[in-house]
Amino acid sequence: MDLGIDGRVVLVTGASGAIGSAISRVFAAEGARVAAAWHSNEAGARSLVDSIIESGGEAMTVRIDHRDQESIADSVRQVEHEFGEVAILVANAVSWPTTMTDTWESLTDGLTTNTAGTMAVIGAVLPGMRKAGWGRLVLISTDIVEQPMAAGVAYSAAKGALETATKVLAVREARHGILSNVVRPGFTLTERALTTPGFGRKAVDSEAAKTPTRRICTPQDVASAVAYLGSAANGHANGEVLSVAGGRHLTR
Repeated sequence: MDLGIDGRVVLVTGASGAIGSAISRVFAAEGARVAAAWHSNEAGARSLVDSIIESGGEAMTVRIDHRDQESIADSVRQVEHEFGEVAILVANAVSWPTTMTDTWESLTDGLTTNTAGTMAVIGAVLPGMRKAGWGRLVLISTDIVEQPMAAGVAYSAAKGALETATKVLAVREARHGILSNVVRPGFTLTERALTTPGFGRKAVDSEAAKTPTRRICTPQDVASAVAYLGSAANGHANGEVLSVAGGRHLTR
């Protein structure tokens, strides 16, 4: 399938992580110009970009601090200056909870970074999309929104807020040719899943056994779903939440 994104600029936040890297590679393989945004893992983002360029694609790195509105605006201007207007935004960056205790600090930090920061990035790219009369917004959520677990409240609440915001954007921006959707991964096989206390191989195997597909989600599974929703091949899906969890929610 021709995704119709050859030469279009895609900004992927949280690009240095496993899911962000997979998303960036899929778009690059389809001919998009990839702006790989990072916050703390510069080495990972640069390695990703180098590999895309070595494979014949176009890519650049850009640092975005979701806690700083000016940083966000400056970073988007940098992408526009080097690559052109952002046509596709994949909002994948996330601040993970470091404690299960919902302190004032953890709540304000989590909501500021995961919700307000993401909305600020969206606000920075929307003018260019409106001007072009075409755009795609894909926000990465989590199945924790639908199937709560003992995670920090701020993380779950932030993702829920982003899903609601996406529906508002879908109604408000479609007249400008901008489609807004959510991809909701399930428990995903990443290095973090294997090494985070309380998870690990035992948890991975347990989740796989309970999933109808008998495996858990991979970064590539997420990337493929994002690539479709973020492309011209998606001509009318708008305000949707696409679960990529192998039907796990059906067995809970």
